[in-house]
Amino acid sequence: MMWEMELQEALAAASLAAGTIMEIYARPFEVTIKSDDSPVTIADQAADEIISNYLRSTFPNHAFLTEESNDDLTRLNNDYVWIIDPIDGTKDFIAKNGEFTINIALSYKHEIVVGVVMLPALNEVYFASKSHGSYKQTPQGVKRIHVNDKIDDLTVLFSRFHVNEKERALVEKHRDKIKHTATFGSCLKACRIASGLAEITYRCSGGTKEWDTAASQIIVEEAGGLFVTPSGARLTYNRSDVYNRDGYIIVNRRENILL
Repeated sequence: MMWEMELQEALAAASLAAGTIMEIYARPFEVTIKSDDSPVTIADQAADEIISNYLRSTFPNHAFLTEESNDDLTRLNNDYVWIIDPIDGTKDFIAKNGEFTINIALSYKHEIVVGVVMLPALNEVYFASKSHGSYKQTPQGVKRIHVNDKIDDLTVLFSRFHVNEKERALVEKHRDKIKHTATFGSCLKACRIASGLAEITYRCSGGTKEWDTAASQIIVEEAGGLFVTPSGARLTYNRSDVYNRDGYIIVNRRENILL
């Protein structure tokens, strides 16, 4: 199966990092504020190193784009780029609510072909590879996941720490279809939509970067959903500008792109 080796190695790298992350999670730790005002902990930095070193040893000719490392722009000349967020939802990690994730994705010629989202505190893993579907693994086993078909009585998921008034206004504008809201951390929102547990999430600001969306995008798409900019375009990867400046919308069906 194409991309199977890359997927299995991404899962192995995430599992390796999860052990260290959970050791740090279980004890007191310091929080440092980065230049962009976002928090970082030793868990972010340790996991970044573990994942990157593991994958570099397996794929020495691939390039890397990670949240906690300096951006080596020679990646722009490489067809294969690993895009890594060692802890997506650092604020959730600090709050110890369990809703942080390890995000690992492989971009091939600007398209994501492998994605892994691991929630080590919740014992859940979501993963996908191009043209082979999306899956959820728990202690009970592995099952294929798919978006639902709802076009009314919709549930919108808000970010726990990053919701803005434009997103709330969109919900109020479409109250004829949107009946429920809920709040979740990190890219757990995307995984819940991919699993058929909700239908929409908006990100109207341009603050996210490639590593925030890469892994969850393929999980949503392989589950039958859409992960697009407000204009309806798919996000591409391994760009010189890593910001998702237009924001994005994740939906179960195209009819639910409500703006």
